[in-house]
Amino acid sequence: MKIIDFSNSLLKEIKYLNTGSGRSSFYEERLPIHHARVDVLPAGLDAVVVTADLQGRERFQESPGGPPRLLGEALPRRLVREVLPEVGVHDSSRVAALLAGDFYTVPALDKRGGTGDVSAVWRAFGDEFAWVAGVAGNHDTYGEHRDDRPRFPAHLHYLDGASVELGELRIGGLGGIIGNPERHQRRSEEDYLFALELLLEERIDILLTHDGPRGLNARQQGSARVRDLLNEHPVPLVVRGHAHWGQPFIQYENGTQVLNVDARAVILTL
Repeated sequence: MKIIDFSNSLLKEIKYLNTGSGRSSFYEERLPIHHARVDVLPAGLDAVVVTADLQGRERFQESPGGPPRLLGEALPRRLVREVLPEVGVHDSSRVAALLAGDFYTVPALDKRGGTGDVSAVWRAFGDEFAWVAGVAGNHDTYGEHRDDRPRFPAHLHYLDGASVELGELRIGGLGGIIGNPERHQRRSEEDYLFALELLLEERIDILLTHDGPRGLNARQQGSARVRDLLNEHPVPLVVRGHAHWGQPFIQYENGTQVLNVDARAVILTL
């Protein structure tokens, strides 16, 4: 899959509550929704939703009789109702989602960087769409305990150093970030690169990572060594999050494309 046209004009902005630095310091933010056209979609689909780092909660007036849900829990239904029809997609059973990690925010919205269970986010996407493939962010857990493995229905594909063929395209995923391996969802740089190189030997069509390669300039933060590895092992499309880029879509000289969906969502259609 290759992106042939990425629009910087937004389809929509969705308001949500972002975390502040202390009690009652949360504020209203806007999630940008982009549209991009690709040369091919997985078989049987009319669109793919791609997103990461939805570290916020819905607004109080939109919460169904309880505390604000995680933004990622509320987003899939809003995409189906308000966004996908704008690009001519009306059947959500012909839509899939790619999730690049970090979907948790503490309920009180008073602490940045909280870690918690994001299973409900995955299930919300799975309830609306044909299938989901994704990776863990460094703030994501999947149960009561940090080391719990995801227990998802068969159409939700959690990837970590593994790949799956969906709609005739092979999607590979590597979660977490480069860092101290004693901390949650982190690998040493050498272990991360080793796992990624093994994955790239599987002739991946779409690579999902949370951390990821450096871009084309210093403002597009990421790993230079991951970028070098992708130069040696080209992949049509890399989807990443974790570090925010002002310009979310780039292409390296070898043809590998990188789509950074940190704190944004992108709708891919033909």
